[in-house]
Amino acid sequence: MNISIVSLEQALEVLGQLLKDRGHHYEVIAIGGGGLLLLGLIDRTTKDLDLVARLENDTIFSSFPLPQVLLDAAQEVGRALQLGEDWLNCGPASLLDSGLPEGFLNRMHTRHYKGLTLHLADRIDQICLKLYASVDHEPQSKHYMDLIALKPSPNELEYAKKWCLTQDVSEAFAMMLDQTLESIRDYS
Repeated sequence: MNISIVSLEQALEVLGQLLKDRGHHYEVIAIGGGGLLLLGLIDRTTKDLDLVARLENDTIFSSFPLPQVLLDAAQEVGRALQLGEDWLNCGPASLLDSGLPEGFLNRMHTRHYKGLTLHLADRIDQICLKLYASVDHEPQSKHYMDLIALKPSPNELEYAKKWCLTQDVSEAFAMMLDQTLESIRDYS
């Protein structure tokens, strides 16, 4: 299912209301295309909203697994709005294992949807994450095209490169990263 900005906003509003009506409140952190879409940084549809983490009392936790109440409510909203039950995706949770870019939490953009607080990764953090995701994807991939759409400066790409090298220290990754960066520079 391809989700537009309107559908995504509607789903978040319905989910937030449903959680509030049931006496719950959750805070989650989103990255990826859905986050970029909500910030108005790209103009495309997405398949889901990628959740990297959740917050409880200012402590960050992996988004996987989501609390059952939140998961059940999200699936209910997905069915009702015909987005699919998996419109909230916790796949990126593994990024927490090796660390998000320094200062990530201080740069987040926050949106409130009654029983749901959504924190969105900042543009510079998205550049880091999209560069990392682009390394093992084709130049036509959504990650690569999102990175191009963000129009990163040479300094931003250098910052992102340094972070990416903390995620995978292998020589093979470093070579692929350099090739990806060269390709991006050629594109701009």
